[in-house]
Amino acid sequence: MDGVFTADQIREAEGAMMADVAPDALMRRAAAGLAAHVRRFLGDTYGRRVTLLVGAGDNGGDALWAGFELRRRGASVTAVLLSPDRAHPAGLAALRRARGRVLAVDGPARDAAPDAARDAVTGADVVVDGVVGISGRPGLREPAAGLVADAAGAGVPVIACDLPSGVGADTGETDGPYVRAAATVTFGARKPVHALAAPACGPVHVVDFGLGPYLPEPHAHLLSEADVGALWPVPGPADDKYSQGVVGIAAGSATYPGAAVLAAGAAALSTSGMVRFAGSAADEVRRHWPEIVATGSVADAGRTQAWAVGPGIGTGDAGRALFEAVLDLDVPLCVDADAITLLAKHRDLRERIHGRPIVLTPHAGEFARIAGDVGTDRVAAARRAAADLGVTVLLKGNATVVADPDGRALIDPAADSFAATAGSGDVLTGVLGALLAAGLEPWWAAGCATFVHGRAATTASREHGLPPVPAPASRMQAAIPEAIRAVRAARS
Repeated sequence: MDGVFTADQIREAEGAMMADVAPDALMRRAAAGLAAHVRRFLGDTYGRRVTLLVGAGDNGGDALWAGFELRRRGASVTAVLLSPDRAHPAGLAALRRARGRVLAVDGPARDAAPDAARDAVTGADVVVDGVVGISGRPGLREPAAGLVADAAGAGVPVIACDLPSGVGADTGETDGPYVRAAATVTFGARKPVHALAAPACGPVHVVDFGLGPYLPEPHAHLLSEADVGALWPVPGPADDKYSQGVVGIAAGSATYPGAAVLAAGAAALSTSGMVRFAGSAADEVRRHWPEIVATGSVADAGRTQAWAVGPGIGTGDAGRALFEAVLDLDVPLCVDADAITLLAKHRDLRERIHGRPIVLTPHAGEFARIAGDVGTDRVAAARRAAADLGVTVLLKGNATVVADPDGRALIDPAADSFAATAGSGDVLTGVLGALLAAGLEPWWAAGCATFVHGRAATTASREHGLPPVPAPASRMQAAIPEAIRAVRAARS
């Protein structure tokens, strides 16, 4: 399980490390790693054209020293200095010694970028983004914004140094123009931006220059395929359908029977135990999934180890009665969709969930109803809600955040938006309910369910070849076994 660290944590760790290692040595190690990844990206360095967008500060220095390394290996390197008076002196001197080309851009206006700088960007084989680092604010200013746009318009790939410039290091916020990188080379450890704004980063490569011993407890964690594969429940020789965990699903209605079919079916595909269903859509569930024991009420459902409740149940009296019947059971719960709206409407229901093994799975709108606006810091928002409500919170989004009342946080980045389809959340609810029934604690269950759900969405989108196209939730549901196989294979 990888950690992600805030800008302040990285700065403090680097400060401690510099007491033992010369500062220039750190920059040279980082730059050598950056240059190595640029070489791999290009394949053959000799004669290739590399343009550096160089801002003030250490990121600009990293780019300049990387340019020096690339120039020594036969690349044609041009540095475009966006803050000529504040360019890193040693890095700039090194590039000049290696006969790299240097262009200075004076002034904040778009027109301050001379034609030579624009030509250097649009005519490059790759652009290295060294505009701003972890201290930069979201949104690029001119002339950097224009030059980045020139690269994008010409189809020139950009490799980001540490993080894509213009994206918030701790929040992934994109307020204004920003770099959309083909790849990102970061130093020492991952930052929140690499998970919260994964589409802007592209593949992220970590250059290890020895920062690990100086790092504190991570701000948040990322699950890997191997992590999820190791946690995913697999029956042993002594297991039966009851010992693997029996999950109850309370979902759907006459108006929304599909929610019941999607949630219950996803639960059945996620484990090999048993699924019970309670609700007015029981006939639809039986028609689609004959192996599911479907009844009209929670009281008739029988013994269960966990329940998932909410998708499509409605927010009126019938929906509340169904939700309350599930709340009366002393088992772990996944609470989604209409059940979250009911919690927001009724304080007495909210009081009943505090401190219990429950996972709430809101999207941003549902989150706002029960815990206030998400704002720009998704990790902080999820942590705040988990502490206030006393339950695990799974904040859905392109980057899903899972926060526990004890402060632990997971981030699951998505490189695409193929899970953003109607009914997708119902599928996630079923997967999560099944994992709770199998005995995973809420935080782990939420993280593993999110991971496999996202992989199932990607798998379904590629079902008929490439390029991928968005797939409906029913296809995503069908892809769950393949996603589970993938994580189990990674464990092996």
